[in-house]
Amino acid sequence: MTFISNRNIPGLPKLKILFRALKYKNFRLFISGQSLSLIGTWIQQIAMTWLVYRMTNSAFMLGLIGFSGQIPLFILAPIAGVLADRWNRHKVLLAIQISALIQALFLSIIVFTGYVQIWHLIVLSILLGTINAFDIPVRQSFVFDMLDNNKKDLANALAMNASMVNSTRLIGPSIAGILISTIGEGWCFALNSLSYVAVVISLLRMRNISQLKNIRGSNVFEEMKEGFRYTFGFKPIKYLLLLLALVSLMGTPLTLLAPVFAKQMFHGGASIYGFLMGANGIGSLLGAVYLLNRKSVAGFWKLIAKAVLVLGIGMIVFSISRILWISILIMAVSGLGIVVQIVSTNTLLQTISDENKRGRVLSFYSMAFIGMAPFGSLMFGSLAGIIGAPNTLILGGIFCLAGSILFANKLPVIRPIVRPIYKRLGIVHEIISTTDNSNSLS
Repeated sequence: MTFISNRNIPGLPKLKILFRALKYKNFRLFISGQSLSLIGTWIQQIAMTWLVYRMTNSAFMLGLIGFSGQIPLFILAPIAGVLADRWNRHKVLLAIQISALIQALFLSIIVFTGYVQIWHLIVLSILLGTINAFDIPVRQSFVFDMLDNNKKDLANALAMNASMVNSTRLIGPSIAGILISTIGEGWCFALNSLSYVAVVISLLRMRNISQLKNIRGSNVFEEMKEGFRYTFGFKPIKYLLLLLALVSLMGTPLTLLAPVFAKQMFHGGASIYGFLMGANGIGSLLGAVYLLNRKSVAGFWKLIAKAVLVLGIGMIVFSISRILWISILIMAVSGLGIVVQIVSTNTLLQTISDENKRGRVLSFYSMAFIGMAPFGSLMFGSLAGIIGAPNTLILGGIFCLAGSILFANKLPVIRPIVRPIYKRLGIVHEIISTTDNSNSLS
């Protein structure tokens, strides 16, 4: 990254701060490889959805495939968290990426040969869900290892990672649509398997990864119980995860029911749905970019409460809006709120967690963030058929508002607990030394 080090170019000092996590070579390798891989992941996800619907013409099968791909994470995440703390994360992540490559390659082969059946897709979705159950806590923990255990740059790295995810979210589906209509789903799966090569190469090129040596307990289940007791016995972590689980569950109808609003409220089709989801993706990207400008974790606690408040209000306004441009704007604002909460929560969890329990804490993070989604889909999908999509969305928004208020009321309890941690780590030393206002941490 020599262009950033050139002080003669105007604006580069600001860029240096904005992309400061790129000063770590291993993280640069990770971002470059992961960017290509995530485009492939989105391509496969869109192609899988289209293939299932083309083969079955069943909305139920779409839900079943989605459920099959997500439920393994909810079941296996605690075990994955233990392994993330016990094993070498670099090697585990390499094995995970190779496994995902094989899954995508096999999927492309059965589609190309014409042997594909719906039960194949269900089994392969479960397999990929199992791989993801191990991938998420390991990969999230590994971000810290790539930063040479420097927590000061953790927020920037996670925000940059979120920017990458949401950028590929805008690119991947567009490519998938072109590929599906021109050369078919099989090539989408083949392209995804090829994209994993970029991640594997980037992982193989990494050197001097500074993972702290963790002490192994007596057995996996004892460490699972230890991780559970630590996670839900430490109030700041517990409150973060409970709010995230609530939002993941109750915020589900915003995107789940977007096709219903596009068709019934705005009398449109796929194009209106695309505008709504595209706006949500743009808002998510803007939220990640906003977090890139944050110099420390100071203020993240209040920011999370505000982000969930924005989401709750957005869901209620979206439910009653009958003006398309207002609904598109609300989708963007809601997407921003969701990403700010998710990334800020991840950053705080990794910041305040004990080093030898970080993987287990992040396994509960993945359960709260992704593991609750399939239950929300089943619950709100059924509820919308009974009370209607607008009322369902209002109900979810009310729960998000309540969660935001309850979390904000817990900040005075959290503040004295996290302050000694921040002082010890020196993360907000410059802020603490210039103000006596304890709200700077919350």
